[in-house]
Amino acid sequence: MATAIQKIILSPSRDIPFNKLSLSQANVRRIKAGVSIEELAEDIARRGLLQSLNVRPIIDADGAETGLYEIPAGGRRYRALERLVKQKRLAKTAAVPCVVRDPATPILAEDDSLAENLQRAPLHPLDQFRAFQALRDKGQSEEDIAAAFFTSAHVVKQRLRLAGVSPRLLDVYAEDGMTLEQLMAFTVSADHPRQEQVWETIAGSWSKEPYQIRRMLTEKTVRASDRRAMFVGLDAYEAAGGTVLRDLFQQDDGGWLADVALLDTLVAAKLKTEAKAIAAEGWKWIEVAADFPYGHTHGLRQIEGVAAERSADEQATIDALNAEYQRLEAEYEGADELPDDVDARLGEIEALLDELDTRPVIFDPCDITRAGVFVSIGADGRLVVDRGYVRPDDEAPLVLPDDETDDATAATSAQAGEPGPSGTSRTVITVGGQPIESEDDEDDVIKPLPERLVIELTAHRTLALRDAVASNPQIALTALLHKLVIDTFQRTSTGGGCLEASVRHVFFPAQAADLKDSPSACAIAERHDAWKADFPQGDQALWDWLSALDDASRLALLAHCVSFGVNALYEKPNPYGGNGVSQHGLERRLTQADRLARATGLDMVEAGWRPSVDSYLGRVPKRRIVEAVREGAGDRAAQLIEHLKKAEMAKEAERLLADARWLPEPLRLADTDISSEPAEPEAEARSVDLPAFLSGDEEPSDEDTEPLPAIAAE
Repeated sequence: MATAIQKIILSPSRDIPFNKLSLSQANVRRIKAGVSIEELAEDIARRGLLQSLNVRPIIDADGAETGLYEIPAGGRRYRALERLVKQKRLAKTAAVPCVVRDPATPILAEDDSLAENLQRAPLHPLDQFRAFQALRDKGQSEEDIAAAFFTSAHVVKQRLRLAGVSPRLLDVYAEDGMTLEQLMAFTVSADHPRQEQVWETIAGSWSKEPYQIRRMLTEKTVRASDRRAMFVGLDAYEAAGGTVLRDLFQQDDGGWLADVALLDTLVAAKLKTEAKAIAAEGWKWIEVAADFPYGHTHGLRQIEGVAAERSADEQATIDALNAEYQRLEAEYEGADELPDDVDARLGEIEALLDELDTRPVIFDPCDITRAGVFVSIGADGRLVVDRGYVRPDDEAPLVLPDDETDDATAATSAQAGEPGPSGTSRTVITVGGQPIESEDDEDDVIKPLPERLVIELTAHRTLALRDAVASNPQIALTALLHKLVIDTFQRTSTGGGCLEASVRHVFFPAQAADLKDSPSACAIAERHDAWKADFPQGDQALWDWLSALDDASRLALLAHCVSFGVNALYEKPNPYGGNGVSQHGLERRLTQADRLARATGLDMVEAGWRPSVDSYLGRVPKRRIVEAVREGAGDRAAQLIEHLKKAEMAKEAERLLADARWLPEPLRLADTDISSEPAEPEAEARSVDLPAFLSGDEEPSDEDTEPLPAIAAE
């Protein structure tokens, strides 16, 4: 006969009064971990005891049961119940569900305690996300869920956002096909098809970094820090139906505006409204744009206005604000740190004083009828109104003595960078002002830089060189004398005028978007405005004022004027003569620019230029990016980025070259060869300071991500 299988007998369960229970010394848990006793007590008070205690009868010396029980497994639940009893929220004799072990069992109490803790399977994070979503779908608010599980509402929002990712991607995460950091990156967008498209694009690649996922999901959006977004305001944009993408897992600077077309429409409408209000002042014309390029006022005369006087009320307000500011400063003079409210108030006072100090300018009505206004948006998102510019066609006719008009027409100088015949060089195709990369980026041959990029780089150098010349009056004087000597002794042709010498203001046919905000541009504009503010009105008054200047001021002003004629621009040579510059003329220009750079000690790095994705690295083939990193950060850094796709390579190259003082060829002096120089010690040190995902040490982590809270069993 077959032997009968012995059936397992489970330990019986029964309700035992709380005052008959005590904690066993056999309980292996000694260290607090997970949910606190206080939180567990509150949870039991809310929902009751979800898991029974594991107890054993206490035996007396004769081997008989005493009616008391000890708890080897369930100590935290016992402590939570004990806390409720002490708070008189639970009766001492309350019945507690218990599983009673046979005292004769060969299984040790410590064995039971250890097994209960080790055999508990932790909840997968995705199950937690979906559980939060289920609670939300059944009517619980985010605050209710947070209170129930002793966490913050922000954490609940994060979990709900993770549960809202495309189900296909959640299945990939459940099978360990992506990391939690990658899943977090997908929460930036709620567009499931776009999320899936991005994952399909990067799934087969070696690099699937969270920053790359965020960038791809937001590549057709506008950051909330964009001047257009700040000008319109997020509230107005959202009220018009616009969507703002937010990242709940790291700083996002206000998020991303998804509907760019709507934003541009709102910007145009608001600018138009502002322009209509300004038109009531009587100006002849108004030009409106979100942004104007550097040098947009070239060829226009700016009329002078008079600052409006302060009213008695305004002066009284200024006096009161100054008195309050001085009182607060005196009151907290000895304090190590100002209270937050006081610090905020001082900032408010400073802002109000600045606003009151900015006086409106009053123009002559006769000038207003022939002048115009530029209306745009500043870098801080505020409206910028630049009044009082007169076009040449709107100038009043010059009336000479005896009512005789001057028949001579003013000679106009040729514009720098005027296009000539196309020549035989290869065609450069640009889209939105940016060159299209050729398909053969992987070739070993490093091709010449795109012509427009060279022009933009040399525009940066020209502007920096102007600033350097203006800061060196003696060099400026030498340059001017050199020009005058050549004109005098070589009998070169010159235009009309009383003095056969001139400085032609050179403008840039192509320029990078950041040129007008560069340190050189800001320094030149500040210097120009400072001189202009000192000039008297009227030709004779200006002559007398210049005559009375001291030598140092005359040289400084001469240097400033001469600097506007500096031209270090590359432009395509015209082999057929006529408009444009010849090859010989271009070589002569660049050679003289190098001489000026050496004489002034110009350093393009000190002038503020840095190799970024927008300014250089994203505009050249991969071979040039690798070569730039090799020159600036060393061979090892170059080798470790060679396998990256171009977008990631350019971003990493920007980081590696941030402090390397590396410059592309058009920004170097003619005899500087970086590739032949040994790498600097600090460059070699930088070459080992690489992110973990490039060095192969470990996967990147998101330090700003809040850790997942544990929902432990009782």
